[in-house]
Amino acid sequence: MAATDPKPLITGIAHINLSIPPGTLAHAKAFYGETLGLTPRAVPAAQTETLAWFDVGPATTGDSQQQQQQVHISTAKHSEDTTSATSSRHPCFAVGSVEALHALQNRILAHHQRGGPDAPMMADPVGTSSGSQGAEYPTRFFARDFAGNRLEFSL
Repeated sequence: MAATDPKPLITGIAHINLSIPPGTLAHAKAFYGETLGLTPRAVPAAQTETLAWFDVGPATTGDSQQQQQQVHISTAKHSEDTTSATSSRHPCFAVGSVEALHALQNRILAHHQRGGPDAPMMADPVGTSSGSQGAEYPTRFFARDFAGNRLEFSL
């Protein structure tokens, strides 16, 4: 950024998009809405069978408008639009406290253990993280949703 720029050009993330296999939109709605507790949002009417949108946390206020961060889940459109169950690509969701982080980790792990079509493929056991360790890393854990998307949750 040039020294004369008064404000950053990018001020946040409007949404991230995660792909899921065709026919699994109901699983996404259950996992992201119920297990993670994200708030469902209306999608364009022409795409109700291929998209699910969720609000993340409270709305944030920018200089001139409110901007809500979102997670968009979309049905894969072609073979290259899927996620490998070993990919390290992931979004990281901020969690407000250690207590909330542990509560969410318990919910995700319990859903993983009880199984079902919308169950996470993987969930770190409570108090552990499958990510890199060290003082540089905040308290965090990882999971993979039912479609293999890697998710990080951190303070």
